[in-house]
Amino acid sequence: MNRVLALKAKCAKLPFGHRIFSRLVAGMAPYFKTIRPLILDVKPNYIKVNMPKRRSVHNHLKTVHAIAMCNLCEFAAGVCMEASLPSHLRWIPVGMQVAYLKKAKTDLYAICDLGTPDWDTIDVQVCHVSVRDRSDVEVMTADIDMKVSV
Repeated sequence: MNRVLALKAKCAKLPFGHRIFSRLVAGMAPYFKTIRPLILDVKPNYIKVNMPKRRSVHNHLKTVHAIAMCNLCEFAAGVCMEASLPSHLRWIPVGMQVAYLKKAKTDLYAICDLGTPDWDTIDVQVCHVSVRDRSDVEVMTADIDMKVSV
């Protein structure tokens, strides 16, 4: 079992374990703590993560800033890769294409579903991330290219 899923299993036994787990994972790259991500579900090839709308992630329109949403997407894709890759492989983001579709006026959640990649042959995994608001309206999408290597 990889370290993300092992940490999830360990934290699941604790009161508020999912919150503790989310903070510990975000702390692996401390910049991610700025969006206060809460991992709602993670398993190999899939993650769903929440980001609260609060003043520190606002733009001048008092909606969620585009870069905060990019941060959410990169967090979701990175944790998904970390929870999915066999232990002999590693990943690094090498590109990101985003589309801002609607104003983000509420808390958000992001989903990254990798499907069933063939980790033995893949060179670059595209992580498609959909960001949605409380009404399930898609406000942003991101395709993050992850270089996979030994």
